[in-house]
Amino acid sequence: MTMLTYTLITDPAPLAASEAGRQSKSTGTVYLLVTNTGQTAYATIKVTVPVGTGAGHLTDDFTTITPKGEHTDVKTGRTRAVTVQAQSFAFQVSDQGSAITLGPGDHMVVTLENVAVAPQAGLAVLRVTEAAGRSKSGGLRNSDTAVAVVKTAPKEIPPPHGFRADNVVVDAGTTVTLNWEGSDDFTYEILFPGGRKPVPKVEHTGSHGPYSLVLDAADAPKRDTTYTLVAGFGTRRHTVTTTVQVRDPILGTLTAVDGVTTPRLEGSTKGDGSITLLPGGVKVWSTGSSDAPGTVFADKADLNGVNTTWVQGRSTDDGLIAFSRFGLQVYTGGTGTATPGSVYADSIRAKDAPYGQGGGWINLHDEGMTVYLSKDGSNGLGSVTARDFNR
Repeated sequence: MTMLTYTLITDPAPLAASEAGRQSKSTGTVYLLVTNTGQTAYATIKVTVPVGTGAGHLTDDFTTITPKGEHTDVKTGRTRAVTVQAQSFAFQVSDQGSAITLGPGDHMVVTLENVAVAPQAGLAVLRVTEAAGRSKSGGLRNSDTAVAVVKTAPKEIPPPHGFRADNVVVDAGTTVTLNWEGSDDFTYEILFPGGRKPVPKVEHTGSHGPYSLVLDAADAPKRDTTYTLVAGFGTRRHTVTTTVQVRDPILGTLTAVDGVTTPRLEGSTKGDGSITLLPGGVKVWSTGSSDAPGTVFADKADLNGVNTTWVQGRSTDDGLIAFSRFGLQVYTGGTGTATPGSVYADSIRAKDAPYGQGGGWINLHDEGMTVYLSKDGSNGLGSVTARDFNR
């Protein structure tokens, strides 16, 4: 039976076992509280740690443990350090190699920090060997006791968080940097429309370090884009999303079910013409910001009606037909001349005389023209009536 009393406390309580395959191990601190509930005692103690990967082992890496010891005199309230030395898989606690004096009610705390917890849940038992006596001259007697530590199942890796872009609104093609925080145990990948990008492994001093990924011009957003962060470990998956909005987005194709509403359409190149949509129709401009009318090019127009001042052929020197309130006028040489042009036709019919139904007819021939009462001339010559005739 030991002279001193031993109590084991852990932080966190209980300790969580590490998970196989994880880069970051579960760590914790073990406190051994040694108290003297009787008369003055002189003692040294040795704490043996079970090392291995099984359920009954505390740690699989003894070298990570940082030990320290403190003795508190209950009468004076003074706390001083004691010596803790590693010996194989044990720690020897003494007063610089000699027995520690513990008065009635005194206590001592042996702290084992940064314990990398073994990977299997279970009960790990530490053995304490005490060499103690009531006087230094009478010699110290060895006795053993055991203290136990509970190891629970490994904790889940916390999911990544803080997934965001450095700028949430950008111009099309602008480089974007995505940032987040997450465990180094995960394998990360960024998914976005039309592509995916794996994230290189990064070694951090902590197990939950910051990450960032730069999307260069080739992968930069050209339209509003949602990026998905996929974090994987074994069969487990976590997904987090963030969206980047794009000013003046670039679209490959656009399918609108209910229509497109916009006041203006413009070409993609600077200086291209534009179409302004008005309540009564559309206006075509020569450039996007100009007030100068532009040109419409088409192979065919199927219209219910055309309102225009004049009509001209494709070439600038082609003749044109101008419309006025009294009828129409034919000119030669385009808009730069007022020279009357010619009308070429096989024949001209009267307005109210359908073909083959009689009525006046004008026949055009080499010598001039002849006016008939009917097309075949059977009804004789017709008449020309005019208000004025100027030669």
